[in-house]
Amino acid sequence: MPEQETVGTPAGDARISWHSAQRPRLVLALSHGAGGGIEARDLQALATALPAHGITVALVEQPWRVAGKRLAPAPKTLDTGWRALWPALERPGQPVIAGGRSAGARVACRTARELGAYAVLALSFPLHPPGKPEKSRAAELLESGVPTLVVQGGNDPFGKPAEYPGGAYELLEVPYGDHGFAVPKRAPLSQDEALTLLTEGVLTWLDALERADRG
Repeated sequence: MPEQETVGTPAGDARISWHSAQRPRLVLALSHGAGGGIEARDLQALATALPAHGITVALVEQPWRVAGKRLAPAPKTLDTGWRALWPALERPGQPVIAGGRSAGARVACRTARELGAYAVLALSFPLHPPGKPEKSRAAELLESGVPTLVVQGGNDPFGKPAEYPGGAYELLEVPYGDHGFAVPKRAPLSQDEALTLLTEGVLTWLDALERADRG
């Protein structure tokens, strides 16, 4: 069972569920989206798979979710909560990767540089509202200021991989996946295979970041 920690912020209490590695080398902090919590399949898959590889996963519940509210507040309030809880994520000698899914990915991108994040993991980054590609949020992604990996479902209505602009980030596609990385039963890969592709891709990226630092 993960260890839970409550952290006070100006936006209310946040909660961290720690999935700890026995010999930690990195902390991966992941927040949820605007329509769900840390039970999301991608967050849970990473929290299950990565600790065995020396990566502690901290699943962060934003204050609005801890308070039982159904709707997320404005982006500015989300950023306020994330900034305030950031010190609780820091461990001596363990770089912190800021991340999240959907709205949580946007928060991570917007605040990474100022908080000194080692990198950003953007799961299902909502490049635009469904059906409204003209309302692009690409600037948030492109201005993260740190190494960034976007993991995107091939059928995500918030932005398919082919819609992403060029820039200083990496992109990993989960074929056939929707915004929650669910794949249709008729797809040529199973749900478990899709999540394995996601977790192994993230691990490969993290390992490459560390090798680049040592090199």
